[in-house]
Amino acid sequence: MIEIRNINKTFGDRHVVKDVSFTFQPSMTNLIIGESGCGKTTILKLMVGLHEVDSGDVLFDGQNFPVLGVKEKQEVRKKIGMLFQGGALFDSQTVEENVRFPLDMFTDLSKAEKLDRVNFCLQKVKLEGRNHLYPAELSGGMKKRAALARAIANNPRYLFCDEPNSGLDPKTSIIIDDLIKDITVEFGITTIIITHDMNSVIEIGDNIMFVYKGENWWTGDKTEILGTKNAELFDFVFASEFMKTFFKKQ
Repeated sequence: MIEIRNINKTFGDRHVVKDVSFTFQPSMTNLIIGESGCGKTTILKLMVGLHEVDSGDVLFDGQNFPVLGVKEKQEVRKKIGMLFQGGALFDSQTVEENVRFPLDMFTDLSKAEKLDRVNFCLQKVKLEGRNHLYPAELSGGMKKRAALARAIANNPRYLFCDEPNSGLDPKTSIIIDDLIKDITVEFGITTIIITHDMNSVIEIGDNIMFVYKGENWWTGDKTEILGTKNAELFDFVFASEFMKTFFKKQ
């Protein structure tokens, strides 16, 4: 479990994150949603230590990350998997080498053990046998699946996903959503997803925080969001044609 308590962040005279609190549950897909520029990406960066909080707590299973020493922070980071918006695969490395990268960085596994883990992760994301392909040889969806395999290679306790469906067609987006959801439940991971994709919200939104102008404006789940009486959330949710169509069918 990850809990943020009253976290704040300013950049110059801009108060970007304003006293935000939320609990991210294990074995659930925890979504952070909101308009561009609302502060949700900054919240993610504060959680993983890419930015320092001005005030507040970020608790990883009770450990307050901002006040930990360098070695203690490193131990927490070893438990974190990251799925970046663009995939961020290394172009000069094969799929196998990309997925093995965190194992080379953070484990003392033998070469054979690393290969076993790589193949296990590739099987989980349905990329068996693609070990020796390079990113340039993969479709957009395959790149995201390879990046997801790398994100779970070190058997993370926490998984952060930044816009995992960015640039993907609707069918491929559903595949990525289903993979993230299945992996989250199967391994009991605390998964945090930043997304603009309302289909993802409706399909896999177990635990949702809506951020508005840097504040936690609404919390709930996918079943509650369609009936919201929160004006700002309503405007955000039903801004897309997909949601207008979805709502008419209900």
